[in-house]
Amino acid sequence: MASPTDDAANAAAADALGGSGPYRPIPDGDVAAAGTVAPTESFAERHPLSNPSFVGYVSTQFLGAFNDNLFKQLMLLLALPTAAAVAVDQADEGGDLQGIATMVFGLPFVIFGGLAGYLADRFSKRRVIVLSKVAEIVVMTLGLLAFLAAPQIGFSGLWIVMFLMGTQSAFFGPGKYGILPEMLRSSQLARANGIVMMTTFMAIIFGTGAAGPIKDWFTPDGASRLDAAHSLWVASCVCIFIAVAGTFVSLWIRPVAVAAPGLGFRPEYLLVPRPMRGLLRRDRPLVGALLASCAFWLIAGLTIQAVNSLCGTQLKMSNTATSWMVSLISIGIAVGGLLAGWLSRFWGDRWVLRIGMWGVVAGCAILSITLPDGRLLIGRGGLPIVLILLGTAAAMFAIPIQVFLQARPPAELKGRMIAVMNQANFFAIVLSGAVYIGLDQLIVATDWPRSALFAAMAVIFLPVAICYRLDPLAPNESSPEVAS
Repeated sequence: MASPTDDAANAAAADALGGSGPYRPIPDGDVAAAGTVAPTESFAERHPLSNPSFVGYVSTQFLGAFNDNLFKQLMLLLALPTAAAVAVDQADEGGDLQGIATMVFGLPFVIFGGLAGYLADRFSKRRVIVLSKVAEIVVMTLGLLAFLAAPQIGFSGLWIVMFLMGTQSAFFGPGKYGILPEMLRSSQLARANGIVMMTTFMAIIFGTGAAGPIKDWFTPDGASRLDAAHSLWVASCVCIFIAVAGTFVSLWIRPVAVAAPGLGFRPEYLLVPRPMRGLLRRDRPLVGALLASCAFWLIAGLTIQAVNSLCGTQLKMSNTATSWMVSLISIGIAVGGLLAGWLSRFWGDRWVLRIGMWGVVAGCAILSITLPDGRLLIGRGGLPIVLILLGTAAAMFAIPIQVFLQARPPAELKGRMIAVMNQANFFAIVLSGAVYIGLDQLIVATDWPRSALFAAMAVIFLPVAICYRLDPLAPNESSPEVAS
């Protein structure tokens, strides 16, 4: 499932945590406030891709998302124990390390998400984007060195690089999404956001899918994990090249005015702002939706690790096939997003959400059934279909909740609600790493098949499917007044 680093939920993070007021789209007929030359009358009619600044923006975010998912999936594949290690009770460098990788990558979003939002308001978002891309070059260069030094220092250097990569992405996100309304006219925003969402999913699919073939090409057969890591220094050069290209195209983005040049820093920006604490204390449906969103991202984080483990360890698939299986989940999410929007017009969000919840439980339950000879009940031919359906169901569950969380709070707190949602979701992703470590140890101790991970996920999510109900009231109807 797609990480929220690449999700449009980051759109209001800078405004949310800075508390400086909503991002203002450039009104039709006046872009002077954004520090640009006033357009001609026909500008509002033009496609956003006719704007070189937007082309640079889309290219930058595509390359960044591709790099993130390529490097992260490479690390997750390396974290799987080798076939030789499985034969000796997974003694090879500590067993399955995917949980550690997930926690290390997600932790910076929890720690630095608030600070990143503040900086995106305090300084020009274009400046934040460019500096973040420069930092990506540095991080990927350190990744090259960590791969080369893996036989000598183990995974320690790669964990540091994973943390730095998550930190770079955490600071990149608020500026990346927050700049859109400042860079484009209001009449172009809907189409522009559609392009951003489409290209982001393409980057996730291509980046994740490319990791497997790259690992298979450059890793010698039978190599240990540390030797495999050393051989991937060549692949790391690809990541450096992508980071350089992304930095270059980021320079095409036009400068925009600072949203809040006099904004002072307050410690509460790092956590939950006081107005949001008051709102959450008084609005139980909002808290329920936030917890449901966290449950989704907990399962999402577990799913990626479980698919890698199932395909690579139990089904003995190649790295290429394993990465493609993970990519199928993102394809399902994209399909589910379109389907949820269409069905909600006829059935309403509550029915779409319930279909999604029970679809996730059913999909995990089906994937958990293993025959005595180690084969899945659905077979290898049914695995891609079920993974796509699982991604589709997950999107049908997540989208109504995200819409609810965006719409229900009072207007002056909407942005901050999205920021709190982001930090809570990333906490759930970090938690998924810890849960995976515990489940992995249980499976190894009991000698269960790796498909048991999906049985555990179905059990974890079942109470949500049984108990959670989306509030039927219209947004803001019952939201309490909260002093900002």
